[in-house]
Amino acid sequence: MATVSVFDMEGKKVSETELNDAVFGITPNEAVMHACVVNYLANQRQGTQSTLTRTEVSGGGRKPYRQKGTGHARQGSIRAPQWYHGGVALGPKPRSYRFSLNKKVRRLAMLSALSLKVQDETIRVIDSLSLESYKTKTIVNMLNALGVSGKALIVTAEADKLVYKSAANIPGVKTAAVNTLNVYDILNYDAFIVSKGAVAKIEEVYAK
Repeated sequence: MATVSVFDMEGKKVSETELNDAVFGITPNEAVMHACVVNYLANQRQGTQSTLTRTEVSGGGRKPYRQKGTGHARQGSIRAPQWYHGGVALGPKPRSYRFSLNKKVRRLAMLSALSLKVQDETIRVIDSLSLESYKTKTIVNMLNALGVSGKALIVTAEADKLVYKSAANIPGVKTAAVNTLNVYDILNYDAFIVSKGAVAKIEEVYAK
């Protein structure tokens, strides 16, 4: 089992903990991680883009000029796609981009992403992540003490409103509970800061 250091919120090492190899020690599978990220981004798309076809553009109810004898190409409507202010041919219409992945694929992608953070040594385990009040400065000081720069994902065992609100206005920092954790966020953020309680819950869910 991989052994990682456990820090307090002041950045001091307080102990060490072993991570379950079944969750944090597998060989990352890039293909399934890629598939999971594509799935996540596709499911975020609203699919509301729309253009007007020639039947939806106002006007163009009559033939602009007679069929023959004008020297021009025959035309049936001034709202055909080749006309100025005409309808759009084969343009986008509202649609759903959603698709689903196999449960085993999603699980393997999550294990691969967690294991990748351990291999890259970008995981930081916090002994206890708790705040007494809304204080952004406390989270900033914790990140500085841990030597975290760039984007960071803070994971708690349960939804913690104090932690969420305190970190909400820090650029590049996102908080998530274990039950809302996803592969895209794990890979998208440079540092993976997780409480000891959250580690136990992740192992409880994914070590089966």
